[in-house]
Parts: sequence; structure tokens; C-alpha cells
Amino acid sequence: MDNALIRAEFPQAPGLIYLNHAAVAPWPRRAQEAVAAFAQENVVHGSSRPQRFIEREERLRRQLRQLINAPSTDDIALLKNTSEAISVVAAGVRWKQGDNVVTTAEEFPSNWIPWDAQPGISLRRVDIRGAAPEEALMAACDERTRVLAVSSVQFSSGIRLDLAALGDFCAERKLLFCVDAIQSLGACQLDAQAIKAHFIMADGHKWLLGPEGLALFYACEAVRGELRLHQHGWRMVEAPGDYDAKSWRPAPSARRFEPGSPNMLGIHGLSASLSLFEELGYKEIEAALSAKVSRLMAGLAKLDRVRLVTPSAPQCRAGIVSFLIEGADCQALRQKLLENQVICACRGGGLRFSPHFYTPDHDIDKALDILALSI
Repeated sequence: MDNALIRAEFPQAPGLIYLNHAAVAPWPRRAQEAVAAFAQENVVHGSSRPQRFIEREERLRRQLRQLINAPSTDDIALLKNTSEAISVVAAGVRWKQGDNVVTTAEEFPSNWIPWDAQPGISLRRVDIRGAAPEEALMAACDERTRVLAVSSVQFSSGIRLDLAALGDFCAERKLLFCVDAIQSLGACQLDAQAIKAHFIMADGHKWLLGPEGLALFYACEAVRGELRLHQHGWRMVEAPGDYDAKSWRPAPSARRFEPGSPNMLGIHGLSASLSLFEELGYKEIEAALSAKVSRLMAGLAKLDRVRLVTPSAPQCRAGIVSFLIEGADCQALRQKLLENQVICACRGGGLRFSPHFYTPDHDIDKALDILALSI
């Protein structure tokens, strides 16, 4: 991997040890430059050269299609965030009284509140802390289950699910398979077709290193027309440029879920960030991050009173490392780490470290030293 390029792209403040990519990630330099160039274009030219903006949006759709191996850019919508995308599905399914949705017991609120808010259905939240989390999820499904909705990687424990196994199960049972991929895209590879997902959603501001306020929403062609629409506007129609039309129909593509003007600033920033992933290689980035996580886990395992929550097997984890410290006040300990410029989070009663592929090894080692002196 090009270390000179990486250093140039991440000129972070001296002494900063950023282990919080599972929350909000720093941008690479090229994202800053792309947003600044977009701002300059608006200052100098306004919207007099709209083709430039259209081309950047089309480029981002192509990048996102490639990112998840979607069949077509028609399957890609650009929404505000993961919560909006999950809400589009949850409110769009044509539910019947007594239907249920199966999910895990440790989902981020984005992936349980939208389902729980639907009248007449029940939400089954499954404990996946055992040896076979996928089997526990499958066992919770019955003849009234309509949707299996899971995060690819759990935000608190860092557990990574076998999406291919769950996708095969859903295909066999004719269940809708909805994947919140915000904690995996950019950290590990994901193939929408291989896992047989019907819906995939993810903000760009975590592992993809993009701005907040813009999310990928993948809706496969076979089922997206079955969702009821609850947001309407000029952009989601079949002919969005015909402003004098007296009738309308929803676009056949996933653009039917985009009611109004896009977040063009976010589009420029995320497209630029994705260009770095393309340049370095998604496979190579996943391998580099896995090595960082292995280094971090090995160091934590040597510390007294520390118990890892995140599974150690590479196929069962991504970029999150969560751990408990016996007898420690998590919030007080995090405050000590922050005072030493170790940026991290408290989740699930413990600490959560989340490095990325570019995190220097010496930063990981220093964070471990500071932690050892703090407990």
C-alpha cells in the first residue's frame, strides 16, 4: 500500500490517535478539496454549468454500484441517511396484521425503531451473543415473518454476521432481506448479489470516510416496486425534467425513493473519498484494516482485567474492537483517553476502539500504552 499517499491524505493533528471510525470518521484530504472546489464553483459560476454536477452524481452512482456489486446503477438511490432508508422499507412493506420482523437484540436504534413503529406487526429481537448468531436468527423466523433485518456488523459488540448464509435462508423462505451495512462498507467487502440482499443501506460518514448527510440505498429491481411510497416530489418521477407535466408516474429505478434535490455537497465529498478506496483497492484496504484490528486485539489480550467482546476470528469481525475492563468506570476511563488524544467511544458498557486501514501501527501501540496506564 502507498504509505506516502496515505500520509498525504490524512494530515491529522499532531498527537491525535483517532480510533472512532465507527462513529464519525475524518475525511481524506481529497474530500476536503472536492468540497472546496464545489463551493468555489458555486461562488463563481452558480448553477450555470449544471452538467458538471450531473456528471459527478452519475459518477457516484457508478462508484456505489461497484462498491456493493449491484446489478445496475438503477438499483442505487441517494438518501439522507441510514435511518431514512430503513424507514422507506419499513413503511413501504404492505404489512398484514400479525406479521413480524426478525432482527438482533443489539441493533442501533436506526434498525429497530422504524420496524417497531409499524402498526399491527411485532418485532423479534434475537440474542446473537452465542456461538452461532445466524442460527439464532433463523430459528426466530416463522410463517408470519416478512423481513429479516440485520446490521452486517453490530455497532456495539462488533459481531460480523455471515450475510451469505442469511441471504440463502431468506431466499429459501421467501423473506425480504434488509441489511444495514453502515459498519461494514469501507471496512470489508460486500456483494449485494452474492448475499441475495433485497435492500442495503449505509451512510458514508463512517468507514467510507465521507461527509454526513448522504447515504447509499440499494433496492433490488425484483421488489422495489412493491414498496408503497410515502415521500413524493419532482425528482422521484419518471420524467423529472418535465416541470410542466400534468400527470406523473414513479421512476422505475431506485430514484423513485428520492423526492427532491440531492445533497450535491455530500455527493462531491463522498465521490472523492471513494476514489481513494478505488485507487488503493477495496481488497487491500480490508486486509490492511484486519491487520490493524489483529494488532489491537493482541495488545488488549495482554492487559490485566480486559475482556474482549468482539470475536477474534477475522470472518466474525470487521473494524470494531469492543472490550470490557473489570471494575472500571467506562465513562471516566474514556475521559482519560480523550485527555490523551485517544478518540474512542463507550458502547455496551465497555470501550470501543475502531481504527481504519491508514491508522499507524505506532498509534495503536501508543493507545494501548495509555490505556494500560489508565486502568
